[in-house]
Amino acid sequence: MRSTPIVTVVRYLLLDRVTYLVLPWAWAAFGFVLDVVVLQLIPGGHGDDRWVGGLVAVPLVMLVVGAQSVARALPFALTLGVSRRTYFLGATALALALSVGFGLAVAIGRIVERATGGWGIGMAYFRVPHLLDGPWYLSWLTAMTVLVLMFVYGMWYGLVYRRTGLPGTTAFAAAQLGALALAALVATWAHGWTDIGHYLGTVTATGLTGVLAAVVAILLTGGFATIRRMTI
Repeated sequence: MRSTPIVTVVRYLLLDRVTYLVLPWAWAAFGFVLDVVVLQLIPGGHGDDRWVGGLVAVPLVMLVVGAQSVARALPFALTLGVSRRTYFLGATALALALSVGFGLAVAIGRIVERATGGWGIGMAYFRVPHLLDGPWYLSWLTAMTVLVLMFVYGMWYGLVYRRTGLPGTTAFAAAQLGALALAALVATWAHGWTDIGHYLGTVTATGLTGVLAAVVAILLTGGFATIRRMTI
């Protein structure tokens, strides 16, 4: 059976198996070992749900993987006749597949973590406070959404770099930092930090996942608009 164009793009990207199939899992394992070492060195016994943050390495790796999926692999694919739309959809499909798999691993890890009393040392590796601390299925969905978000955000950066080079990418990053700084100034002038803190303290994991999904949609729209304007 002949593969669809999107599946062909996924297979093309997976020729680099180390980047997509090994690197995120290797960093997850490294983060786990690092958390164990850190908690063993911290005095105070084995309390419950001690979180260090090693799992954060995986979304950061997905950001880099997403960027290189277009910064390095896209030009050759375009010269082979792959359309920009097909490539974008294929890379997004790969991001979703990878995130579904890793999200499931997080959900299973949460179950094992709880059953073993935090791996015997009260460690919360898969339970991220206020983000991955709900039911296993919600942790799966949230982890999946976060990883897709980071991948497509990295893709957008890679596309901007391919189209505008380092000056354009720097301006792209500066514009986002400027927007955040402006929002912080407005919140300060309006004395709104207390309300913001209250909202963040009361928002549910379901609501947060919905917000993250909306951000994914925005990033996909921006990335697709950028790739449509690229030249080979």
